[in-house]
Parts: sequence; structure tokens; C-alpha cells
Amino acid sequence: MRTRLHPYPPDVLQMVRAVYPWLEEDYDKIPAERVVMSAGGTVLRLPMIYGPGDPLHRFYPIVKRVDDGRAAMVLDESTAQWRGIRGYVEDAAWAIALGATEARAAGQVYNVGDPENFTELDWRRQIAEAAGWSGRFVVLQDECAPTHLKARGNLRQHWAVDSSRIRRELGYRERVPRVEALGRTIEWELANPPQQINPAEYDYPAEDAAINAAPAVRALR
Repeated sequence: MRTRLHPYPPDVLQMVRAVYPWLEEDYDKIPAERVVMSAGGTVLRLPMIYGPGDPLHRFYPIVKRVDDGRAAMVLDESTAQWRGIRGYVEDAAWAIALGATEARAAGQVYNVGDPENFTELDWRRQIAEAAGWSGRFVVLQDECAPTHLKARGNLRQHWAVDSSRIRRELGYRERVPRVEALGRTIEWELANPPQQINPAEYDYPAEDAAINAAPAVRALR
């Protein structure tokens, strides 16, 4: 649906390149899709992939707060309501295998991901519950959230994806129950924390001050 190529600003490319050093200045998936489709190949549009080995450590900010014994976790309202598609690494690998081996997949485009597009708040609640956490999530108005937790980017635009086509045409389904997938990922994050952790991202006094100073939009267990 996007018509403008190479939309990523230099600061975004630099940040992502810290994790994926192969990223080039003209990185864009649309030209790659066009090449694949012109050759009769299959395009798989993958979700945010989580699981053991995740170079982005997507679960770590939550897992660390659980491990640190935090009684409450804070989100700004924009982040809490945002919806995005996710998928466990082994399930994504299964989708890739189907796309590569099923003859009827040739020339087709498939979205891959969980059947639900959870809000960020709902997703974090599932992770925290799987980690055995009994605290509460506090959602604050955007302007009341501490600086290190404020929303980044335009979160009014959701990343909601329908993965029904690959399920219907190729018989794709999740092979790992979500509870098990979450548990495996949490265990890996605890055993393999990021090599560099920015203390400013875990400014607990600022989070406590924000909770105490501003009325919560929602305060949920």
C-alpha cells in the first residue's frame, strides 16, 4: 500500500543497523518483493518475531521489571492502545517452510502472524502473567508518562494484519501453544540479557513519581 520508497530516516537506519549491520542506506522491502514476484516466487510478510535468540530482546523490558520485583509497570496511553502483529520464531519458520515447498504458493503474497492483533497492553499482560507477575499495569496520559517511556513514532497507525489466507490456502497454523512460546522466550531472556543495558531505560524512581503524580487512565492488574 505504501507508494514512497526508502522512507526510513537516517537516525532510524542507524539504530536498526546496531542490531542488523547488513542494513544498507537504500533498505526497502518493496523493491525486493517486486523482484521475487517477477520471478514467480513467494512473498511472506513476517510479523514482529519473538522467541529464543531474538536480537531485539523484545521481552526484556518486561522480564527485567518482573525480575526486579516491580509492583507496577507504566505505559503511556498511545503505546497501550497500539495494535501490532506478532509471531513465535518456530511458527514463523514453519510458515517459511510452507511458502518454500508448496507449489501453490508460487506467485502469491502471504501475511504471517498470530490470528489476534492484541493491543500492547494486552500483550504485555500476557508476558507478565507467563512470568508469574502479580503486579499491575498503570496507563498514563501521554504527557504524564516519564520521558524514557513515552511513545516513539506515530502510534495512531496500527499494524493490524490478517493472516487467514496462509491458513486457508497452505494449512498454516501455530505449532507451539502461546503459553509455551511465552515461557520459552522468558526463560531465554533471563539467561541471555542484552550485552548492553541502558540504565536510563529503567528509571524506576521516575516511573514511581509519574504513577504518584498523575491520575491513571486505567490501572489494571
